[in-house]
Amino acid sequence: MTLKPRLEPIREDLILERMNFENPWWITGSIDEELNRLQRRTYFKLFLPLAEEKEVRRAVVLMGPRRVGKTVLMQHVIEKMLEQGISRRQICYLGVDNPIYLNMGLENLFKLARKATGNESTKGWYVFFDEIQYLKNWEVHLKVLVDSYPHCKFIVSGSASAALKLKSVESGAGRFTDFFLPPLTFHEYIQLKGLSHILQRIEIAWKGNLNFYFGTGNIKELNKYFIDYINFGGYPEIIFRQKTREDPGRYIKSDIVDKVLLRDLPSLYGIQDIQELNSFFSTLAYYSGNEVSLEALSQSSGVEKNLLKKYLTYLEAAFLIKVVHRIDDSAKKFKRAAFYKIYLTNPSLRSALFTPLDPVDESFGNMVETAVFSQWMHSAQFTPLYARWRNGRIRGEVDMIGLDKRKLSPVSAVEIKWSNRYCGRPKDLKSLLYFCKKNNIGSALVTTIDKTEKVNQDGLDIYFYPASLYAYSIGANIVE
Repeated sequence: MTLKPRLEPIREDLILERMNFENPWWITGSIDEELNRLQRRTYFKLFLPLAEEKEVRRAVVLMGPRRVGKTVLMQHVIEKMLEQGISRRQICYLGVDNPIYLNMGLENLFKLARKATGNESTKGWYVFFDEIQYLKNWEVHLKVLVDSYPHCKFIVSGSASAALKLKSVESGAGRFTDFFLPPLTFHEYIQLKGLSHILQRIEIAWKGNLNFYFGTGNIKELNKYFIDYINFGGYPEIIFRQKTREDPGRYIKSDIVDKVLLRDLPSLYGIQDIQELNSFFSTLAYYSGNEVSLEALSQSSGVEKNLLKKYLTYLEAAFLIKVVHRIDDSAKKFKRAAFYKIYLTNPSLRSALFTPLDPVDESFGNMVETAVFSQWMHSAQFTPLYARWRNGRIRGEVDMIGLDKRKLSPVSAVEIKWSNRYCGRPKDLKSLLYFCKKNNIGSALVTTIDKTEKVNQDGLDIYFYPASLYAYSIGANIVE
C-alpha cells in the first residue's frame, strides 16, 4: 500500500513574516517609497470617504480590470490614513492572491494580522484585502467579518468586475458598497500628464448628457495626446514608469490581456479551450465598434453560439469588453437581441494586440468611437445605446443615443466622426436627420477632428465639436 505524501501546512512564522513585508508602515510608519512617488488618480478623492466611513457598517468592494491602479489606490488611502494620525498598527494590507495565504479564511488572516502587530484589539482597524476573487466564497467570509467586527472597516478589491458585482449584490445586501475603478479616462490622462492648463470650460447650448464642456486654444496639441491616449493611454503604469513607456504594447499584452485570458478567466469559470477564448477576444478587439451577431461570429469562428454567449459574459466580467445594445428608429428595443456592438473598455488594448494606429488609418475612426464609449462605461448616470434600422428602403444608424429613463424616449443623439467633412455638408448626415425628426429631437452633436461650429439643417441644430474635447468633457463631468 502506497501512502500519499501529506502536505504540511505553511508555518505560521512564515505567514507573519510575509504580513510584515506587506505592511512596512508597521515598522517605518510610511508606505513603500516607490508607491509614494506615484500620483493619485482623480478617483482617489471619491474613494477615500467610502474607505474611511465607519459609522455605517459596510465593507467596500473596489472593482476594476487589471492594472488600472486598484492596489495603488488602496496604498494611497493607507498613506492618507497614516498622515491623519490613524495608528499604523491598526492598518493592514494583504494580497489574498499570494499562495502563502492559500485556503485561509479572512477572519483567520485578520487574527494573524493582530498577532503580527501585537495589537490584539478588535476595534478601530482598517483592513485591506487585495484580489479577493481568488478566495472561494469570499462574499460569505466578508459578510461574517462585517457582522462580527462592527468597529472595524474592511476594504477589498478584485479584477473580475461582473463576477464580484453579482456576488456582492447576492450576498452583501446592506453590507457591501461597490466602487468601480475604470481604466484611465482621457480627462485623467491629461491631468496626469500635467496638461490641464491647455483646456478651459466653455458654454455650448447643446446640453445632451453633459453639464459642461471644454475648449482649448491648441486643438492640435490636444489631438496629439488624444491619439497617444487611444494607442497607449489606458493604464497609469505606462505614464509613470519609463520601462513600460518604452514598450507599452508588450506590457499591456503580457500583464493584462494574457493574464486575464490565460489565468483569471480559466480559474474563475473553468474554461477548457483557452486558445479559443484568446482567438475570440482578438477578433472582437480588432473589430471594436462594429456591429456583430452571435450567428455571424459562430459561423466565422466555428464555435457554437451558446459558448460564444458565455465567452462574452466572461470577457465583460473581466472588464475587457462592453456590449452596447441596439434600438430601432422609434427608439424601441428588439425583443430578441440578435445584433449589438462590442467595444473594448479601453482602446489601447487594440494596439497592444496588433499595432498602434495612425490617425489616417481606416480603423482609426472606430477607435475614436471606442474611446468615446469607454469614457461612459463607468457612469451610473448614462447608459449609451445605438440606433440601427431598416424600414423598406430606409435604413440608417446613429452612433450614440440617450434615453429618458422614465419615459424611455430618446433625448440625445451623437454621431462620432473623425472627420471635418460634415461641417460643410450637414445634409449628408441623413440617418441623424431622419432619427431626430422622427423622435422630436431638436439638436444633436457630431464630433470632428478639430472643428467647432453650429449649423442648422432641416430644422435640426447640429453642434460640431472635436472628438478629443468631447472625450475629455465626459470624463470631467463623471468625476465632478
